[in-house]
Amino acid sequence: MKKLLILGLGDIARRALPLLGEWDVIAPNHAAFDLDHPDFAVLPREIDALFYTVAPLAGQMADVRLAHLLAFWRAQHIAPKHIVYISTSGVYGDCAGQWVDERRALAPISPRGALRVNAEQQWQDFAQHMNVSLTILRAPGIYALERLPLQRLRDKTPILLESEDGYSNHIHADDLANMCAAALKQPQGTQIYNACDDVPLKMGDWFCALAGATGFEPPERVSKATLKAQVSAMQWSFVRESRQLANDKIKQGLGVTLRYPSVLDFLAEHREVLSKLALAKVDLSAKIP
Repeated sequence: MKKLLILGLGDIARRALPLLGEWDVIAPNHAAFDLDHPDFAVLPREIDALFYTVAPLAGQMADVRLAHLLAFWRAQHIAPKHIVYISTSGVYGDCAGQWVDERRALAPISPRGALRVNAEQQWQDFAQHMNVSLTILRAPGIYALERLPLQRLRDKTPILLESEDGYSNHIHADDLANMCAAALKQPQGTQIYNACDDVPLKMGDWFCALAGATGFEPPERVSKATLKAQVSAMQWSFVRESRQLANDKIKQGLGVTLRYPSVLDFLAEHREVLSKLALAKVDLSAKIP
């Protein structure tokens, strides 16, 4: 069997595991392999494919975790034959609500987005230098029953006035896992895909729809100036970016079929469960590694 190395055995990788039956999967957990204090000797030398989901270390100018790994592989003349990397749509920055495909110039406005641009460039340089194939999946807001911003509704965090609101994009965690599995099976040189669903939504519409499905009161709408003063810098970094991601390329290139073409489809299917989650007053996202 072909060997698949997974670095970053988190929620998406775990959801993808049942779809990877044809692979001999090697997936060291954080205790076995820590990229902040790496023992590269524990990694296999012969790797047919790599699935990499490790986030960059915040507060750095470059993705140093990735740099250390790639420097070691270069020195040892080791390279996976095919690489799948989950990036973020934050690399595009604020696009003023315009439709965005993979040809859009990268213009991150947050440190988080800038780090991902650096990581993408590192991967592309490595793939070119080592002559291997690379697939980059630019994912937007990932959601699932366990990954919903219910605490914001409990806290009555406001949303923007409709006239000032921007577009957000989403992908269900299972759909993203399916995209990753499809990308692993289809090395096609260097490819970059928007890994999103079909329907961008105004951010306020998303929270109002979630409130309606769970029984919470719809959030109050306020101006940008008011909201910026009430939310964290991380939350504001998402609010100030507006874009509508096009996903034609990934559906055609990888042949994926979305289970949830829109978050509205998800909410309609799980309305009963969502209302129970809201009543339980639990934050399932806190349990996701």
